[in-house]
Amino acid sequence: MDEVTGVRHATVESVMTSPVVRIAPETGFREIVALLAEYDITGVPVVDADGRPLGIVSEADLLLTLAAQEDQGSLLPPPELTRTGPGGAVTAADLMTGPAVCTTPGTSVVVAARLMSRHGVKRLPVLDEDGRVFAMVSRGDLLRVFLREDRVIRREIVEEVLGRIEGVSPAEVGVEVDQGRVVLSGSVPAPHLVPIVLNLCRSVDGVVSVTDRLGSSDAPAVVG
Repeated sequence: MDEVTGVRHATVESVMTSPVVRIAPETGFREIVALLAEYDITGVPVVDADGRPLGIVSEADLLLTLAAQEDQGSLLPPPELTRTGPGGAVTAADLMTGPAVCTTPGTSVVVAARLMSRHGVKRLPVLDEDGRVFAMVSRGDLLRVFLREDRVIRREIVEEVLGRIEGVSPAEVGVEVDQGRVVLSGSVPAPHLVPIVLNLCRSVDGVVSVTDRLGSSDAPAVVG
């Protein structure tokens, strides 16, 4: 359970892609392009001889080579040319962005999303216990949590959230879920419980938004 929210999030292991395509530092430009096309991926980890991460080569890194070509019709200046090895060879070591930002199978999807956002990356190599790359998780993989069925989200809110807040009766709180949008109605015993319920519901995987229509059974009566 998360110490702050009390909600158990999905982990990277549940959404990652494995096995993963990996390349060596000496892998050539054309071979990298061919691998991305063959496996329909947008980036590939570069690993050393032991399988430990060195960096990532993405489509963006490869496109710099295309963007650097001469085009008399363009008003935009070309980017700096990629450095090359002996004989003009361009390898993964020349192209990669490193060091790679990595994660582990047990990391929550929330933490993985924060890592991507903080470092401005679109994918994370997943490391095993020995620090070797054995899987990848992408932004698209993480977004799969929003494909959870509404009935599954509702059941988790009723059983895992409302059912575990002291003093709150799930029978007195209405929970409607439509396309991940949650509407809460009914009442809770005290006003201070309302923000707790809302925050916990927002933390459930797959929830897009939470609308508050909750009341409090001990709220002061309104004198008209």
